[in-house]
Amino acid sequence: MASPPQISSTPQSIFRPNAKHREAISKIFRIICAIGLGIGLVVLGLLLVDVFQDGFARLWQPGFFTGNASRFAQKAGLRTALLGSVWLLILLLLISVPIGVGAAVYLEEYAPKNRLSQFIEINIANLAGVPSIVYGLLGLGIFNELFGLGPTLLSGALTLSLLILPLIIVASREAIRGVPQSMREASYGLGATKWQTVSNHVLPYAIPGIVTGVIISVSRAVGETAPLIVVGAVGYLTSNPGLLRRFSALPIQIFDWISRPQAAFTNTAAAGIIVLLALLFVMNGTAIYIRNRFSTFR
Repeated sequence: MASPPQISSTPQSIFRPNAKHREAISKIFRIICAIGLGIGLVVLGLLLVDVFQDGFARLWQPGFFTGNASRFAQKAGLRTALLGSVWLLILLLLISVPIGVGAAVYLEEYAPKNRLSQFIEINIANLAGVPSIVYGLLGLGIFNELFGLGPTLLSGALTLSLLILPLIIVASREAIRGVPQSMREASYGLGATKWQTVSNHVLPYAIPGIVTGVIISVSRAVGETAPLIVVGAVGYLTSNPGLLRRFSALPIQIFDWISRPQAAFTNTAAAGIIVLLALLFVMNGTAIYIRNRFSTFR
C-alpha cells in the first residue's frame, strides 16, 4: 500500500528573521510618516500663528468689514470682496449642483454600460485633476470672448462651475454607488418605477455623501485665485458687484493687498486670510455635520 504523500513543512525558524525584518521596516515606515505629519503640522501651526499675530488686531478696527478697497491700509475694507465671494458661492450652488448631481444620477442609474460611458467616466476623472489655471483660460475664451460676457461676476461663476463640476460628479457617483442594490430591488418589487426608486430611495440615502462632496468642492472654488485673475476679477473695486458687472473676491483682494509695497498692507492681508480661513472652516464643518447628521438616520 502506497504511503500518503508527505507535506513538506518549513521550520518556523526560517521565517523568523524575515518577520523581524518586516516588523523593523514597518516601524521605520511609521516613524517616517509620523515625522512627515509632525513637520507639516508644525509648519501649518507656525503659519497660522504668524497670520493671527499680524491680522487679528486688524479685524476689530472700524470699517474693515464695511469699508471698500482703498489705497490706504487703515481705510481698506473687505465689503466688496466679501459680497463678491458670497455671490460666487450662491451662483456656484445654483449652477453646478443641479448639473453635477443630475449628471451623476444619469451616469450611475440610466446610462448604458458601454465604451462610450466608460470613455466619459475616464474623462470626468481626468478633468478632476486638471490645474485650475486651465479652467481660467477656458472660461476666458468661452464666457468672456465667445459668449461676450466679459470680465463679469457671471463669467467668473461659470468658470468656477466648470472647475468643480468633475469633483461634484465623482463625489455624487460614489455616494449613489454606495446605496445597497437590495434597496433598489425592494423598490422595484413593490412596483415602483425607475424614477420613483431613484428619487424616493436612492437619492435620500446618498444625500450625506452628495452634500459633503458639493460643499467641499464649492469651498475649494471659493478659495481659488488663478481662474478669477484670468477671467478678469479685480482687486480694487469700490462699487458693489453685479451679475453683469466687474467683481472682486476674497482671494483676489488678499492677493492685491499682499502685492502692495506698503508694509501696513501686510496686517490687512493677514486679516483677510483669517476671514477666508473662517469661511472655509465653516463650510467644511457644515459638510461634516450634515454627513454625520444624515448618517444617524440610516
